[in-house]
Amino acid sequence: MQQVHHPLLSPSLGTQRQVTSLHFGTPGAGPKAYVQASLHADELPGMLTAHHLRGLLEAAEQRGELAGEVVLVPVCNPIGLSQTLMHHQMGRFDLGSMDNFNRNYPDFFALVKDEITTELGPDANANKRLIRAAMHRAMKAQTPTTELQSLRHVLMTLACDADVVLDLHCDFEAVLHLYVEQPMVDQMEPLARLLGARALLWARGSGPLISFDEALSGPWWRLREHFADQAPVPLACASTTVELRGQTDVSDALAAQDSEAIVAYLRHIGVLAGPAPALPEPLCEPTPLAGTESLHAPHAGVIVFATDVGDVVQAGQLLARVVDPLSTQETTIHAAIEGVVYARHNLRWATTGMELCRIAGRTPIRSGNLLSP
Repeated sequence: MQQVHHPLLSPSLGTQRQVTSLHFGTPGAGPKAYVQASLHADELPGMLTAHHLRGLLEAAEQRGELAGEVVLVPVCNPIGLSQTLMHHQMGRFDLGSMDNFNRNYPDFFALVKDEITTELGPDANANKRLIRAAMHRAMKAQTPTTELQSLRHVLMTLACDADVVLDLHCDFEAVLHLYVEQPMVDQMEPLARLLGARALLWARGSGPLISFDEALSGPWWRLREHFADQAPVPLACASTTVELRGQTDVSDALAAQDSEAIVAYLRHIGVLAGPAPALPEPLCEPTPLAGTESLHAPHAGVIVFATDVGDVVQAGQLLARVVDPLSTQETTIHAAIEGVVYARHNLRWATTGMELCRIAGRTPIRSGNLLSP
């Protein structure tokens, strides 16, 4: 294993943060996997999973099982990790700019499509190498001017030539679920099985503020469609956001289970040598992110949930009550669709309009920007 430190731009005098990446295997020897944890720094299950994964990868490397390359970034957001306000970690947004740490990544499709137009040929693998080289040139041409920009630049430079990218997150309270772009569903469905995911949510671009995972998979299917009549472009990067349950689901038992599932997936795709694991039966079917119902509080009050995460609910079923203890007003919240309750808020006091929970449904009911802030 090789450990590399990547200094970030200093936001002030007398202080500087860095990102540390762990490198297993030999670059270029085989497929590359990139795994990072806690881009939203207050989402901690991924960090412990990365800790367990590091031990498994070190053992695999000692046994000579690294057929490809794995880059692991166990703490990918030192900026958010340092943001504590009144004993609460504030890891979703950069307090300096108000930016979401998982938005505003580069649009590689726009950055490289004109440059490669006259260079693409009939060999899909050659085109893959050409596109990846153009992506690296695009990153080298950028000059970050803030600490946050330098963080995004470091992470994207480490990941942009990977064949598989796993971005480990979690929700407030949730069952394990994945977000993936629709053209990559087949590549990520085995991972969903191995992790025991209860929802596999797909979209063809979720919105204009590009998330980390979509910045990496998105260019490949968009370039494939753009050059369909000119040259073959492979789907060379399958990336996903893996939501490792809820914020308090931090335990060695769960982290060991999830890291072993990731190792099994790395064997499945040939990054690690050894017999491919038997895939368990899926616990969910892929469903459109546009089919997700988001339930909100109509007024302030105490939240009393009538269902738990992981429950399969029917249209019309009671999900929660919002109770105003001053006026004695009680409002019941009902599902409009059938599906699994895959996430809900961890607070039990609702302000007006606050999102309470989400249901993964089969039929699209939303359009436009599908991402929350």
